[in-house]
Amino acid sequence: MILKGFKEKSIKKHLRSLLNNSEHTAITQVIESVGLIVNVDEVPDLKIFKSLAKSLNIAPNNLKIIVFTESKISENTLEQGCFNPKDIGWKAAILNNELEAFLHTKFDLLISFYSADSFYLKVLTAKSSAHFKASVFQGEPRLNDLIIQTPLTDFDAFKTELLKYLHVFKTLKHEA
Repeated sequence: MILKGFKEKSIKKHLRSLLNNSEHTAITQVIESVGLIVNVDEVPDLKIFKSLAKSLNIAPNNLKIIVFTESKISENTLEQGCFNPKDIGWKAAILNNELEAFLHTKFDLLISFYSADSFYLKVLTAKSSAHFKASVFQGEPRLNDLIIQTPLTDFDAFKTELLKYLHVFKTLKHEA
């Protein structure tokens, strides 16, 4: 138990370091690839994200979803590539190759779809190499370039607001 506390403290310290050294960039390129970080404990139905990809004119193979849970991994989440706190080690080292590959992928847009105040989820968002990051999470404004303040349960409102902002930024594929 003591080691778990030290590990969590080292991850939080690394997260603070990532946030203090992060640079936010303006979105200037057309969105062709999207990464999603989803807390499956809060959003068990992942089918809603396929409609978002269709609205963004993203090919299904350019949409990658990482599912995170703080509880045990169940059979219905195994098909999606589910990760838990055991995949993050001391000083926020990523211990899973698939998760590491996701975080190093330079997505045009990363959507962090969770409202839990979990430092594990924050680390995944902070370590992502995505060009532009959007979220519903308001706990740490330095994590994302765009925060859409809608309830997690109202996905349609989130999708509408995201599309509105991306339309203003002129980054949707059909506008290029």
